[in-house]
Amino acid sequence: MNNIFEKLRESHEKQRLLMSALVTTSGDTAARREFYSDLKQELEQHAIAEERYFYKPLIEKDKTVEMSRHGIAEHHAIDKIIAQLNDTDFNSPGWLTIMHSLQHKVSHHLEEEEQRFFQMAGKVFTEQQKSQLAKEYTQEMAS
Repeated sequence: MNNIFEKLRESHEKQRLLMSALVTTSGDTAARREFYSDLKQELEQHAIAEERYFYKPLIEKDKTVEMSRHGIAEHHAIDKIIAQLNDTDFNSPGWLTIMHSLQHKVSHHLEEEEQRFFQMAGKVFTEQQKSQLAKEYTQEMAS
């Protein structure tokens, strides 16, 4: 049976693959534009769904409130880097520098979730909650 952690990891892996592909691109190419568009969409959808169906239920628990606030704050930091990329020309030498910054920030965030947050959340959620949250998360990602 699917649980929320498996669903989040699927999106995390997609984000990692898109970022890895993006940092190998150069200039204003179709590949860079397509990978970047896909990454932005994945990050935006993931952040919304994750905040609703992972962090929101966790923020209500004393054990996981600080962790949840931290994760949501990192989403906002990621949004700021995306805004910088949006304002930078694809041909600019600075674009790839900012992209590396985004890759670093997102990678840190994903590792922190997978190595620390999932373990803490696993102790807070029941098996039924894990399954239900996975279902709701999946529906949100599909919309």
